[in-house]
Amino acid sequence: MKKAFIQLHAAVLLAGFTAILGKLIELNEGYLTAYRMFLSALILGVILFFNKKLHTYSAKNTFKMLGVGAIISLHWLTFYGSIKYSNVSVSVTCLSSIGFFTSFFEPLINRRRIDIVEVLLGLLAIAGVYLIFSFYPEFKTGIIFGIISAMLASLFPIINKRLLETYSSNTLTFFEMSGGVLAMCCLLPFYFHFFPATYFIPTLSDFLWLLVLSAVCTVFAFYLSLNSLKKISAFTTNLTYNFEPIYSILLAFIIFKENKFLGSGFYYGVALILLAVSLQMLRVYHDRKKDRSLELGI
Repeated sequence: MKKAFIQLHAAVLLAGFTAILGKLIELNEGYLTAYRMFLSALILGVILFFNKKLHTYSAKNTFKMLGVGAIISLHWLTFYGSIKYSNVSVSVTCLSSIGFFTSFFEPLINRRRIDIVEVLLGLLAIAGVYLIFSFYPEFKTGIIFGIISAMLASLFPIINKRLLETYSSNTLTFFEMSGGVLAMCCLLPFYFHFFPATYFIPTLSDFLWLLVLSAVCTVFAFYLSLNSLKKISAFTTNLTYNFEPIYSILLAFIIFKENKFLGSGFYYGVALILLAVSLQMLRVYHDRKKDRSLELGI
């Protein structure tokens, strides 16, 4: 369990850096997402091929993995759209609403009762987002994108937890990245009608950052995150990802000096999010300790 938590937090740290890269890469969010998924699928495909682990599966199972990839692509598209239409700090803070959506989606998909404590913790994080929204109405479009991104992000860990019972993390990530590329190819012509792109061929700087984003912050981060899911629940994983805004915000303050443009409302919102995450981690620790006591007959 300890190793799983370390892997999870390492994945979250890398995820936090993706927001910074999203700001540094000047491509439209549509092309950014498409290139990221294509390069990630290519890197993983080469790794699996040379390790002789690139296999074919039934149409039904392949479609499942590709379908999750489509959800991930929409999550990234709206996430980077949120960054482009607001800023890194506001965008990543919107991801704190993941816990709220997970508190409903996980019981629905796994057919269990809704945990009222999970709902309340999720609502606490939502309150933090609302505070930021009320103080920064000029970021309305970016915040809406961010909330949609959070809703989509709450789904794939739940589905992946089941798929990991059958497939390795590398195989699953390869098919999901491939599914995301296919989804982007279908969606982008319509998306660009409303959010047009100024250019589509990456500059040298864009390309180098895309390589870092794909190899380190996608392939490696997904490997860590999916491995941790074997030991940790989807809700705890999603709530732990609420640390992603904290990491991204600190980096944005250092790199882009965004702290100069944010006031008290932003910090009040972040405080509520931190409180929600801390309470959940204490709850998980308490439940784990209780289970150990029962196993030992204490």
